[in-house]
Amino acid sequence: MNIVAIAGSVVGSKTKTAIQQTVKILEQKYPDHEVMLLDLAAYDIPFSDGRNYLDYQGDAKYVTEQIMKADVLMIGTPIFQASIPGTLKNLFDLLPTSAFEGKVASMVVTAGSQRHYLIPEQQLKPILTYMKAQVLQQYLFIEDVDFYRQEITNDDVFYRMERLVDDTMTLAKTYQQMQQEKDAEYGF
Repeated sequence: MNIVAIAGSVVGSKTKTAIQQTVKILEQKYPDHEVMLLDLAAYDIPFSDGRNYLDYQGDAKYVTEQIMKADVLMIGTPIFQASIPGTLKNLFDLLPTSAFEGKVASMVVTAGSQRHYLIPEQQLKPILTYMKAQVLQQYLFIEDVDFYRQEITNDDVFYRMERLVDDTMTLAKTYQQMQQEKDAEYGF
């Protein structure tokens, strides 16, 4: 499977730290799969202007093509001002509405307080569902208190992160098997 992890912000370090750790767990537990980390801070992506994603050039074309090739998306996002960052929303706007059809998506969320726990439910899940992703119901929510000097310090976070990775891969394998069975019904 082709797995793309996204660090969905151009500022801050906590989301990048969390998604890098998630990628590390993926690579250790599932070495037979291709894993790629797309850190949006490393790319120059213009604002969406409604063009087809294939009509963009440079970093925008590269990032969107990698996402379109993915079987699994692990989306890392901070919560800023009770919302997902504009850079992540812009990335979604660059893609067609059915971009995540046939893909499994899960979320790694960092936030300043527990008060932001439902933001992924209210903002990110509806976008992913609208774009036709098979969304893992639970997500990893990490607070500021779980970090110290750009490192995760709460052992429970590591446990929940491993669980998220395993659940994401289980859903992806199950979905892939369902698709294969459905395709086999056609007999051609």
